[in-house]
Amino acid sequence: MLVRQGALFVGIDSLNIDDTEDLSRPAHTKLLGAGIPICEHMTNLAAVPLSGGRLHAVPIAWVGGASFPVRAYVIV
Repeated sequence: MLVRQGALFVGIDSLNIDDTEDLSRPAHTKLLGAGIPICEHMTNLAAVPLSGGRLHAVPIAWVGGASFPVRAYVIV
């Protein structure tokens, strides 16, 4: 649904957007395959306005790995 609706970015407030027991990782496969970045482990998402905010998700300088930490925040 997120791919069909044209999502540009997906943020989630849990450990993983996929069931960690499902090694096929369907959400990661579909979203990343469509060029949609995923940010997991986010907090306080209820405070983000539905419109008018600007998300910054700044990665640290790190080469390699399948995932990497970011400093994510919204400017309202």
